[in-house]
Amino acid sequence: MASREEVLALQAEVSQREEELNSLKQKLASALLAEQEPRPERLVPVSPLPPKAALSRDEILRYSRQLVLPELGVHGQLRLATASVLVVGCGGLGCPLAQYLAAAGVGRLGLVDYDVVEMSNLARQVLHGEALAGQAKAFSAAASLRRLNSAVECVPYTQALTPATALDLVRRYDVVADCSDNVPTRYLFNEALCGWRRVRPLVVCRACASGPNQTVYHIDAAGPCPQPPPAETVTNCADGGVLGVVTGVLGCLQALEVLKIAAGLGPSYSGSLLLFDALRGHFRCIQLRSRRLDCAVCGERPTVTDLLDYEAFCGSSATDKCRSLQLLSPEERISVTDYKRLLDSGASHLLLDVRPQVEVDICRLPHALHIPLKHLERRDAESLKLLKEAIWEGKQGTQEEAAVPIYVICKLGNDSQKAVKVLQSLSAAQELDCLTVRDVVGGLMAWAAKIDGTFPQY
Repeated sequence: MASREEVLALQAEVSQREEELNSLKQKLASALLAEQEPRPERLVPVSPLPPKAALSRDEILRYSRQLVLPELGVHGQLRLATASVLVVGCGGLGCPLAQYLAAAGVGRLGLVDYDVVEMSNLARQVLHGEALAGQAKAFSAAASLRRLNSAVECVPYTQALTPATALDLVRRYDVVADCSDNVPTRYLFNEALCGWRRVRPLVVCRACASGPNQTVYHIDAAGPCPQPPPAETVTNCADGGVLGVVTGVLGCLQALEVLKIAAGLGPSYSGSLLLFDALRGHFRCIQLRSRRLDCAVCGERPTVTDLLDYEAFCGSSATDKCRSLQLLSPEERISVTDYKRLLDSGASHLLLDVRPQVEVDICRLPHALHIPLKHLERRDAESLKLLKEAIWEGKQGTQEEAAVPIYVICKLGNDSQKAVKVLQSLSAAQELDCLTVRDVVGGLMAWAAKIDGTFPQY
């Protein structure tokens, strides 16, 4: 058996090796990014790819398996070699899509993404790695694609696109693949491509929890045109959850549509919507309505002639990060630091966790009462009974049996504000005895960041 001194020596050596490994990872990241051109202040100018008369010996060998397909052949491969595709989003969909486009020999790939690589991305965004955490996704993706196929030109765009720049960028490419993960970018590109401009074919894919789907716009003049929903219905699905392999399946299907368009074979889903039920393994295709002649955006007499500011329209920024709601006044909220002081003081109170059960299974504060927000919103009788019992128990032993203050917590501090509003309405209707209701700003992720570094973040 090893002595205590030997154990300590081994622990010290492990710690040293971990520091060396981290240092090597950082050096690798720097070396990979050193291959990239400096980040441009403006959109990178690109000229049309020159026509290609014949395939080289190396190209014939590399693409031999697809060259022998009668539907593609040499003619189709030459079209791919001179085609340019704009990939909007280098995330769960964009990574497998760009990987297969590069592998198939598409001449130029524009990679649009101003986000950075995070550890939570790596379960589904297969072009990125641990060594590039914190680096721009567009550059990380470009580095991986160049290692896969050095003949493919990769042009990274790390700027946030706006109505002023989107249309100009779209015109530089033959086909656009919308792999975006936020509503403003989605509708900006949809309108730039399929609205009053209708300038390029657009292959759209969604991996949202509500139902993964794919379609193609602007292959013919009669095709459907995407239109934004009412502003009040727009939500961010960043916290809806996604299984990495689902984005992989959809990204590959999206790549197949792009390749068929670029090679001149025509798409399968123009005018129709492919629905994917990943849980049951089912695919279903439904027909979409044709373009309306009286449409305000793409009809015969359009009244919308400029691209909208979709960040303002959707009430959220062009990012997959969850937006922070401001539903309550500062007096109705408490910071995690102040709540920790209250908890340490032993003051009587009730902490209400309103997250879904699946998130509570990941992590929770042991003293919190769990009632999902949706149960409160629909006035679930069993949940309200549980809450009243907890309030009554909290009263016992307090001076004059005063109403117990309720503090509401969730993951990020958005659902907790909604829950406070519900509890306030219940109190006003005298359905609940709670004089003081506050939410915890920033929720459990703020707790993990500022109070307890061992608390899991997800």
